[in-house]
Order: sequence, then C-alpha cells, then structure tokens
Amino acid sequence: MNLVENIEYNTERPQLIIPEYGRHFQKMVDHAMTIEDRSERNRIAKAIISVMGNIQPHLRDVPDFQHKLWDQLFIMSDFKLDVDSPYPITSKEILQKKPDPLAYPQNFPKYRFYGNNIKRMIDVAVKWEKGDMRDGLEYAIANHMKKCYLNWNKDVVDDSAIFNHLYELSNGQIDLKGENLTESGQFLKNRVAKTPRSSSSKKNQRSSTNRGKKRY
Repeated sequence: MNLVENIEYNTERPQLIIPEYGRHFQKMVDHAMTIEDRSERNRIAKAIISVMGNIQPHLRDVPDFQHKLWDQLFIMSDFKLDVDSPYPITSKEILQKKPDPLAYPQNFPKYRFYGNNIKRMIDVAVKWEKGDMRDGLEYAIANHMKKCYLNWNKDVVDDSAIFNHLYELSNGQIDLKGENLTESGQFLKNRVAKTPRSSSSKKNQRSSTNRGKKRY
C-alpha cells in the first residue's frame, strides 16, 4: 500500500529542459551542480558529455558536434553548471533572443495570378534610367504579365487591362498605353501545342515498353 502511495508521476516532477535525453540525464546534470570540488565537477561533466555522444553516434561526423553537446549540457543545467568548457559558453540571453523577423513577400490579392516576382521586377524597372534598356524591360514585364493572366484566365485579354494593372503596380511610373503586346492567340497556341506532344510521347513510350512483353 505504501509503494502505491509513493509512486512519483511525471506530472509531479520538474519539467525536462531537453526531453530527448530523458530524466536520468537531467538527474546526472543536477548532481554535477551539487559537487563542490571543481576538478571532480569537471570530471563528471566530461563523463556526461561522453555518454551524451554515445547516445547520438549518427551525429559524430557533424561539424561542431562536441560544441553542440557542451551547449546542451549548459542548457540542461539552466546555465548554472560552473565547469571548464573547451568551447565558448553561449549565454542564456543569446539563446533566448528572438530572431529578426523575416521579410515576407508582398502579396497583392487583386492580382495574385501575376505572382510576387512581377512586383519585384517592376520595382527594379522603375529604378533604371529611362532609355532603350528600360523600355525593353518594361515591355518584357508587360508581356509576361499577359502570359500569366492567360494561364489563369484561359481566355483572351485586352492589352489595355494589362497596361492598367502595370500602371497601378508601378504607382504610375510605367505607362505603356498605346503599345502592342504579343497576341493572346500566340500564347494560347504555344500552351496548347505543348500538351498533346508530351502526352502522345508518353503514350508511345508506354506502348513501346509493353510491346515486347508476353501476356499469359
């Protein structure tokens, strides 16, 4: 009866800092912190590092593997273990420091079918000096926008719609109204021409592979 009453549940135990090593390792680290003799404490710490490395032999060839183990040892001790580390000790503040926010790509829900790269191309184009090179880039961007539009819409589109979208995305810095882009039929023709050829080649390939097989 007393044995049942003295059962220690994990929910009543302190939370593990690195659960992958288990509670026995955490107890070893906790015991190392209670050792007063520094030389003995260093010896125990090296022994713990050795066993930690034996548990993860697949990581022995990873660069800075030993450095990682020492960092994990200090993390498990909540940076309270005072031993001589062969590597610089990473401070708790640095580990808890939040990383800089990532610059997520801009999204334009109205013209999602163009993709985010179009906006980047436009931003680059408006920084160029006006001339033949910028005119060519602006025309190429408009043609690519038309191609993207047709991939999404699967129908003809008037060039004026593309020019209006380009004018809006460039904040009025690119105005190609009056120009003539590639005909919609040419984009659609190129897209349709690629599909049957690839499918027919696959059929021929399947027929050629099955031709020599015996059927029982």
